[in-house]
Amino acid sequence: MKTQTFTAVIHKEEKLYVADCPEVGTVSQGMTLEEALENLKEATELYLSEFPLPNKSTTLLTTFEAEYAKAA
Repeated sequence: MKTQTFTAVIHKEEKLYVADCPEVGTVSQGMTLEEALENLKEATELYLSEFPLPNKSTTLLTTFEAEYAKAA
């Protein structure tokens, strides 16, 4: 077994939390943050058991600003 750390990006959509792993492309959801993260972990482990990642690359996480017009 190999262990690797991945990023989870989580946002709320109505009543569910949606969790996304950008390094792998897996997505899951849950009623709580913890459930969404646990479901994402399970989905990612299942995916990687079928489609292992090639050599580990560095993931960069940053932020940016975007301008947009307010709705009338």
